[in-house]
Amino acid sequence: MTNNPVTDPSTSRSAEWTVRGIDRDEFPEVARVVGEALLSPSDVPTRVERLLPIMDGPGLDRILVAVDGDEVVGAVNSFDFEMAMPGGPRQVAGVTGVGVWPTHRRRGVLSALMRRQLHDLREAGESVAALWASEGGIYGRFGYGAASMEAELSIATPYAALRADAPRDPELTVRMAEPGQVRAELEALFRQEAASRIGRFQRSQGWWDRLLRDAPDERGGNGPLWAVVVSGPEGPQGYALYRTRADWGSTGPQSELRVQELVSPTPAARVALYEHVFGRDLIAKVVLESTAMDDPLWSLAADRQRIGAVPGTALWVRLVDVRAALTERAYAAPVEAVVEVSDRHAPWNAGRWRIKGDAGGARVEPAESAPDLSLDVSHLGAAFLGQHTLAAQLAAGIVTEHTPGTAERLDAALRVPHAPLCSVVF
Repeated sequence: MTNNPVTDPSTSRSAEWTVRGIDRDEFPEVARVVGEALLSPSDVPTRVERLLPIMDGPGLDRILVAVDGDEVVGAVNSFDFEMAMPGGPRQVAGVTGVGVWPTHRRRGVLSALMRRQLHDLREAGESVAALWASEGGIYGRFGYGAASMEAELSIATPYAALRADAPRDPELTVRMAEPGQVRAELEALFRQEAASRIGRFQRSQGWWDRLLRDAPDERGGNGPLWAVVVSGPEGPQGYALYRTRADWGSTGPQSELRVQELVSPTPAARVALYEHVFGRDLIAKVVLESTAMDDPLWSLAADRQRIGAVPGTALWVRLVDVRAALTERAYAAPVEAVVEVSDRHAPWNAGRWRIKGDAGGARVEPAESAPDLSLDVSHLGAAFLGQHTLAAQLAAGIVTEHTPGTAERLDAALRVPHAPLCSVVF
């Protein structure tokens, strides 16, 4: 149990909160606070039933609560993920379950929780944290940077043809089944992709249970969840999970097919999956709910201008330990620079760091020489996955370049071959 005195800058009042871990029997109270903070429509027993399978055991030990006397008034949690990062799979804290009871907002509760969590993650040797933000204005204050974007794509089926030269393999077969019947194939294919696709995390059995749960009251008016598996002579090559929604208008069918997830390590299998969902009878529009910004459909569509895209921010990244995170990361080009980092919530990160890296690895050491670039830790987190650039932040005037060309050289080193993709909100 640790007391965390904090000052809320919005009110200039000081408040002292106790931040501590929980016992298992306190989890319903955590679910009550976080659920109400996030406006969850389900009751507390339902929240507990749905969340415990992915949090039980060691996961409960990662929950922190702020208490006012005996009352839980705030909480924060994190999953212990193995997530693909630039350079390979790494341990990443998947921050989740963040909420403050409505009567205790703007009183420093969240600040106390986030500071304590950063301290605990560093003590546990975890160098990177990531989260999905319910509100984008919150987490930059705590050193998180918006590091990736994903897009919902939609296309009317009359215009969903693929290019004539799209790779097609006549030996591939397509099987449609209830997800539980092919779960082993789904898990194996996803495990393969998650090992290298930046932003993906390896899923526990509890996570698969959650993702494949198909209770009628959770379908949002859509039909049941279906799995489509594409296989070849060597076994399964890809899969898609989707639902349909039946609708009819005065001119005929207006039904929609929504792809929840599409995974394929081979181009031909991906084409087979696209052509299956685009070719379903009575479907007027296909929606791919969460795709990477460089999804292959943009290259495969015969008329890409028919694709509607709604982009949105996905992962926010926080460098818990700047030195360790930058040392573990891979670099696409040789680079050497001194960066000056400010970090109000994790003072161990603040200061000047010399980064010297290439394809073989990196060394990051404290530096006394003048900085080439000055920035907040959140700006470094925003560039960490290689999708957003330091040069763009320089153009926006939120980082300072002392040595011309430094941002451009660092961007070349931080580049990744494909846009990140997580797709699952945690």
